[in-house]
Amino acid sequence: MRLGVLDVGSNTIHLQVVDAHPGARPSPTTNHKVELRLTEYLDAKGSINSQGIELLMQGIDDAVAHAQSFQTEEILAFATSALREARNGPAIIKTINARHEMDLQMLSGDEEARLTFLAVRRWLGWSSGKLLVVDIGGGSLELATGIDENPEAVLSLPLGAARLTREFLTGDPFTSKSIRSLENRVQELLKSKMPSKLQTHDADHFVATSKTFRTLARIANYWYGDKPQYLEANALIGIISRLSDMTSSERAKLPGVSESRASQILTGAIVAQAVMEKLSITELEICPWALREGVILKWLDWNER
Repeated sequence: MRLGVLDVGSNTIHLQVVDAHPGARPSPTTNHKVELRLTEYLDAKGSINSQGIELLMQGIDDAVAHAQSFQTEEILAFATSALREARNGPAIIKTINARHEMDLQMLSGDEEARLTFLAVRRWLGWSSGKLLVVDIGGGSLELATGIDENPEAVLSLPLGAARLTREFLTGDPFTSKSIRSLENRVQELLKSKMPSKLQTHDADHFVATSKTFRTLARIANYWYGDKPQYLEANALIGIISRLSDMTSSERAKLPGVSESRASQILTGAIVAQAVMEKLSITELEICPWALREGVILKWLDWNER
């Protein structure tokens, strides 16, 4: 059947249409993406303002229309940290569901981590051994580890690239003081919130998902000739140093870095490097499947019962 997966994230509204059935690999048909940084529309009380709501509704209207034009039979819709943390998030979701007769679900950070882990496990297979999966989104960082399809330990922290850039970084190029403040915040949260099962993991396969990691791997390939399907910790040290000295327009000229994401790629690199150092990871394999694929696979599993 033809499914639409609608991801209402911190950076984008992203619709992916796939042909899928139980036991088969989901086959992508079309994508529709709208850049919308919801956290930039938060008011002083933590609610998404009227302009943000209007843009969000228009983006979802367009995504649903796109899905319908491709004869999508069902839309699996979910929201992550931006709507999850907005004070008026539940009310906005209620309005969206009534407007489009859908069931837009608000995922918790732990649910994000578990669904992403499922997607990575299915992509890499059982022979990949015990996995440790890292995902950096716009609003949050997710970690998961385990030997099965359901991870034995997960962690979600407010260390997303867009969030931290907005909260800490100033100047163009960014000031060294603001970069140090950001680095201190990342180190502090990882130190205080990391559960022992993750800290003392015995994983033998380390995997990264998300646009942030794919972009960092492309930059490492561009600057250092590294394989684009992997990201090495040593490369990140050089990447952070070079990105720190660049303006936003200079970063936007790098491969895979759009103008809208040029401001936050340094933050993503800092978070990635801190996580790899904290968990003694020297290299991450980039997996093309992530949260959206996990949602599809979980839905297929449920409907096969």
